[in-house]
Parts: sequence; C-alpha cells; structure tokens
Amino acid sequence: MELTYRPRRLRRTPALRSMVRENIVSASDFIYPLFIHEGKEIEPIGAMPGANRWTLDTLIGEVTRAWDLGIRCVVLFPKIADSLKTEGGEECFNENGLIPRAIRKLKKELPEMTIMTDVALDPYSSDGHDGIVNSDGVVLNDETVDQLCKQAIVQAHSGADLIGPSDMMDGRVGAIREALDDEGFENVGIISYTAKYSSAYYGPFREALDSAPRSINSKPIPKDKSTYQMDSANSREAITEAQLDEQEGSDILMVKPGLAYLDIIYRLRQESELPIAAYNVSGEYSMVKAAAAQGWIDEKAVVLETLLSFKRAGADLILTYHACDAAKWLKHE
Repeated sequence: MELTYRPRRLRRTPALRSMVRENIVSASDFIYPLFIHEGKEIEPIGAMPGANRWTLDTLIGEVTRAWDLGIRCVVLFPKIADSLKTEGGEECFNENGLIPRAIRKLKKELPEMTIMTDVALDPYSSDGHDGIVNSDGVVLNDETVDQLCKQAIVQAHSGADLIGPSDMMDGRVGAIREALDDEGFENVGIISYTAKYSSAYYGPFREALDSAPRSINSKPIPKDKSTYQMDSANSREAITEAQLDEQEGSDILMVKPGLAYLDIIYRLRQESELPIAAYNVSGEYSMVKAAAAQGWIDEKAVVLETLLSFKRAGADLILTYHACDAAKWLKHE
C-alpha cells in the first residue's frame, strides 16, 4: 500500500508511545477520600472492599502512607453516632466534633498535607438529607445555607485548606465565600460540587456513613435527593451551575459521579478556565472491586485506564478510593 501517513509509526515502541502521549496520570492528581469514626478499631466497609472507617489514631498512619506515595490531598467524611444526629444537623459545626478534631490532629502531625472537607448536613442529619427538611417534607434552601456557613467556618478555624460544599443548595458557594472572608479566611479555598447528580452510584458511600434518607417519625421524608441534586438527563444545566459557582467564588469545580459523566467533565472544561475535579465515586469503585474479585477484569489495568479517562475528558484532579493503589502502581510503571 502506498500510504503517506501511517499513524502506527508512532505506536511502534513503548518509547515512541510515551513521547506522544497526550495525557498522563500522576499521584499528585489524586484526592484521597477517607472515612473516619469515633471507635477504637478500624472498621472495614463491606460494600467497598479495601476501604475502611479509620479512627483518629489510625488516620495519621494512613494519611502518612498516602503522602509517601505522592498524594498531596485527602478529604474527610465522618460517620456520626445516631445520638448526635438532629433535624438541623447542629453537630456539623461543633468545634470539638469529629471532623474538627481530625483536621487539627492531621495538621499537627502532617502539616504539609492539603486537607479538604465536606460541607453538607447528611452525615449529621437524623433525616439523612443534605439540608434541613421541614414538616411538609421539603428540603429548605436558605435555612440550610446558614448551617453550612457555620460548618465551613468551624472547619476553616480547625485548619482546613479546601472547603467542599457537596449539598447542591442554591447560593451556598457565595454565602460560604462571604462567611469565610468575614472571618479572615480569605486564603481558604472552595472546591464546589458543581454538577452533583442524583445518582444510583452513591449506594456504598451511604452505607459507609449510614447517611441515607430515612424517616424516624411521622414527618414525610423525600426518598431521594432529586429536588436538589441534578437530574441525570441534563447536561446544559451543568453549565449554568458552573457559571454560578464561578461567579460566587469557587476555586475548583467538581463533577460527581465521574465515570458516567465524562461528557459533563468535557463540557465544563470547554466552558471554564478553573481547575476541574472528577469524583470517581463509591459505586464505580465497588463495581471494579467486585469484578476483579471474580477474576473477570485486570484490576490494575482497569483502574489506571479509568483514571486516565478522567484526565482525557479534561479533569485536573480526581477524587478516588483507588488513590493509594494507583499511586503505587504508577511508581512502578
């Protein structure tokens, strides 16, 4: 065949392929999600093989392990005792609560690690929603935002570097930015869950935190979060959310889930110059783990290919439970 251009020429050897590789995944791209609880023992999470609920004492060792592998940011999620949960989620801004103590401990032991937090009421709510639910079963927006601002301020006082509003209430980024600035925390960043979809992929996460919506009295409780999280059918709406978050002062925009919403990552990358984060969520993680346990897939190959897909779509950062495994594999590539 008389061909002028043969694309296979640049695929012929590993060296050639590495020279023209368009996207590269590195450990510093990862944000490592960690679950913590008040117990004395590490608790494995059944639906998420390899993931655990860490105690405050064992958390330090795991974060140090992540640092040594090249990971530079962790995000903390608390499992709160039912006895501390209320309709208003007031435990979320208890300065001596689990998350503030964990932040202070990490900053003392490993000050260079970037600490991201989660801002939402669901771990602290007796109703299991990200916001306050009124007697008619409606999730209240503005009243919830007031609570989130208090939560963000306590986290910043404790030493958080990045505040992560995951609630999807309208106007919360601007309100949190103003609250932080008023308290002198103008250097604390906001990584907003900009396009967080009402997704079936969150099931294992809700088991990890025991944070699913539930009714414990006669009050009607919405069975899902579709009145505030985004409809999975919508993509243009993500652009609106991104524009609003950017105008309100977000420093980083996030898409959640990541794998089923690569098109949204791509669209936000075209629309914004801000860094984009993708959340490789619990359901995505658990499916890979389950298939690998059956010997149906090569776990390492699938994980690294999945993480690369986020970068190719336009993500700068990736929240992933695979972070330590992937960082270790990348070291030996």
